[in-house]
Amino acid sequence: MTPELPVSTLRRIATTRRAAYDGERCEMCAEPIAVRHQHVVDLDTRALMCTCRGCYLLFATEGAHQRHRAVPERYQSFPQFRLGPGQWADLEIPVGLAFFFENSVQERTIAFYPGPAGATESELPLAAWQSVVADNPEIATVAPDVEALMIRAPGPDRPGAEALLVPIDACYELVGRLRQVWRGFDGGQDAHAGIESWFATVRARSKPARAPS
Repeated sequence: MTPELPVSTLRRIATTRRAAYDGERCEMCAEPIAVRHQHVVDLDTRALMCTCRGCYLLFATEGAHQRHRAVPERYQSFPQFRLGPGQWADLEIPVGLAFFFENSVQERTIAFYPGPAGATESELPLAAWQSVVADNPEIATVAPDVEALMIRAPGPDRPGAEALLVPIDACYELVGRLRQVWRGFDGGQDAHAGIESWFATVRARSKPARAPS
């Protein structure tokens, strides 16, 4: 028969019990977090984890060899970015927008593009991507796993390509938004408007990247 707990013990349990909370919690320590919060990447699964500030800072050290890595908040533009004729076609991306990031576990660059099913991974031809990097050495500053290069291909209203360095979670946020409005092969009018709005916002908060010395 289980002995009864003393009244003092019951009082201590009652006072230390977590208060009811219906909002989001840190996926590492279960502390309540705000709607706007930071993320940590699980390098093995590539999953984004919602975290509190304390847990985020545990994995924010650059160069640390850990399974998890904090997603930084850096935004950069590349005013001199070049994408020559045929280079986008060589990347074999079926739509005019994609984000590229380096996967340190697989030791290769991975490309994703938006669509009705969300983010679709593309088998990136290595030689084609190396050609883009060779023409734009400044994009080599993109941090593996946690940052991405978002590229828009040239179009009827854009004579040149545009590239922005953004946190990886910003890419997935954009893809999630586009998934809700994507229509047809190229996304349709609402998707195009969403892309324009997103690029305008990110462009405004981005600092121009320094040219390599």
